[in-house]
Amino acid sequence: MKKIFTTIIFIIFISTLNAQWSSQSSGSSVALTGVSFTDGKIGTVVGENGTILRTTNGGTTWTEQSSGVLIDLFSVSFIDSFGTAVGDLSRILRTTNGGTDWVEQSGGTTNTLRGVSFTNSSNGTIVGNSGQILRTTNGGTTWIEQSSGTTNILRGVSFTDINNGTAVSQNGKILRTTNGGVSWDEQPSGTLNDLYGVSFTDSNNGTVVGQNGKILRTINGGTNWVSQISGTTNNLFAVSFTDTANGTAVGEGGKILRTTNGGTNWITQSSGTFDDLLGVSFTDDDSGTIVGENGRILRTNNGGVTSAEDENDLTTPTEFFLSQNFPNPFNPSTIINFSVPKQSNVTLIIYDVIGNEVTALVDEEKSIGNYSVEFSALNHSSGIYYYQMRTDGFIQTKKMILLK
Repeated sequence: MKKIFTTIIFIIFISTLNAQWSSQSSGSSVALTGVSFTDGKIGTVVGENGTILRTTNGGTTWTEQSSGVLIDLFSVSFIDSFGTAVGDLSRILRTTNGGTDWVEQSGGTTNTLRGVSFTNSSNGTIVGNSGQILRTTNGGTTWIEQSSGTTNILRGVSFTDINNGTAVSQNGKILRTTNGGVSWDEQPSGTLNDLYGVSFTDSNNGTVVGQNGKILRTINGGTNWVSQISGTTNNLFAVSFTDTANGTAVGEGGKILRTTNGGTNWITQSSGTFDDLLGVSFTDDDSGTIVGENGRILRTNNGGVTSAEDENDLTTPTEFFLSQNFPNPFNPSTIINFSVPKQSNVTLIIYDVIGNEVTALVDEEKSIGNYSVEFSALNHSSGIYYYQMRTDGFIQTKKMILLK
């Protein structure tokens, strides 16, 4: 019996070493839906029943703050000690002292508010039900309604500066502004899946996540959105990138996905829970916090990496694969995704309609993985083109259309 007990303790010890997402004690059992950290130590979480939790030591301890409301809060955004939380029944709460005091603000609406993004202490945007968009330039003293052009539920918003922002909603709708919301333009997403979360690191590079494991990526401010291979059909509710390469997405059933190459590969990480994970905030490549159902808070200080390299990597391909380019038709550039299940010499060549080689996009040895490559046709004329992938007995050709 003693030997069995010792073995159990050893297994638990090893599991703790490998579990690089650590569960923290929130002191709450409600669903936690939004999280915002300003540095590796200081962060705020919001959730159901007006719950607001605050840490100043990286989550070692969480202190409940008085929100003054009992309605559900869905999102929070902090800049230094200035924070804004939004939620059900058009609630907007504001603090200027790190949450010591929370004051209600009037948005002039009755819609549920679901997402908020501030770029400095004065300038912020809120999105919500019925296509609601609200904008402030004075820290919320006044909120001005903006025209979104939709009645869809807007669930997420991300601004990188006072001018450039993106909002996402139902049915694959993506809205973009480059003038602080004076006008919002719809962008083609290539999907009808509901979209839940969005994260931009600069005005060009952004990622959107949503229903059935959908992940979309742009490198040109959303002019083109490219679908990436997530390796899951779980709904993904939130995403956080710290630079163009490093990002984490979270979702249904405790799902955590991590990329260190801008989404070319997404690797599943062990969360240690089956609770839905609803919010994520990273302040650098290593320091991140995730929140979810049943008062769940998870924390990592190493990007969530385990000692077993690529543990549970569900995105590792099992067969050669060549995707249809996106967008198609295109002008002037398009993205082609392909998968390699074993180390192989790979060629990916573009041909014109009569079979002349236009360019070789890939001609090299590739290791196991999922890849994306861009074809720019700035110097080519409109028409039909073909692209062909060849490697180790695999040959596939697909058609694409350039329209200028």
